[in-house]
Amino acid sequence: MSTQVPRLLSGLVDDAAVFPPGNAALPDAVTAHRTHRAAWYADMVGPLLLPASEIQRGSLSGLVDPAEGLVIGLIGDTGLDQLPQALEALAPDGVTARQIEAPVAKRGEDPQPGLAELLALSDRLDAAVYAEIPLTFGLMGALDTLAEARAGGLPVAAKFRTGGLAAELFPTPVELAAVICACRDRKLPFKLTAGLHHAIRHRDPETGFNHHGFVNVLGATLAAVGGTEVDGVAELLAATDPVRVVEPVRAHRDAERPLWVGYGSCSISEPLTDLIRLGLVNGGYEA
Repeated sequence: MSTQVPRLLSGLVDDAAVFPPGNAALPDAVTAHRTHRAAWYADMVGPLLLPASEIQRGSLSGLVDPAEGLVIGLIGDTGLDQLPQALEALAPDGVTARQIEAPVAKRGEDPQPGLAELLALSDRLDAAVYAEIPLTFGLMGALDTLAEARAGGLPVAAKFRTGGLAAELFPTPVELAAVICACRDRKLPFKLTAGLHHAIRHRDPETGFNHHGFVNVLGATLAAVGGTEVDGVAELLAATDPVRVVEPVRAHRDAERPLWVGYGSCSISEPLTDLIRLGLVNGGYEA
């Protein structure tokens, strides 16, 4: 049985093991990430996501051989002005940040000042930069700003939160569909974070929160890129029937994934297991 990861799923899931709800200890996360990178499903796995606060504390020292060439995604949890220092702190351990992700505003705040600060830094960061924009006030204007900067040659894109510890952090299918279509219209790639624990949309029995499915998002993005508008994209995001969600994705298995860069998950085994069970990845065993 072939165990090759389809091209559509390449790099879909970044390794966010140290973040909630997994909260893995950093030494354990680094060890597990090495295992993922050497496994048959390695093509599905993106970089290890690490907070700038850990990097600046020197927490990687002694965990990584400089010759190893560890590639990470840097999450800016210490403020935009601290990003250059966090990158400098990676150098002694031979670690490279392939992407930098940072919030530019809190919910309800104008994202433009923080976005302007991040854009001013972006040409100094030497990595792809993802601006996390709240799905509230000023969203569309922020997307316009990002799209203009990207068209001007800056390696910037958007990031959105799709879950968390409160119900309002979970966008509705219509809200997320509108964002996906807005990014499509602006030719603006995007990342997602939080809440995407399983392939198909579902309700968490403990919290009662409705979680988006990552295969729903993949199918919805494919539809949006193909010209489907917000209502149709929202229908795919809201679907709970695996057959309806999976078959359009299966039809594009060999294509490059458009627009949606991927998402971070504190577990690699959970999405992999779902993909195997749905027949989207052929694996002889589960991670």
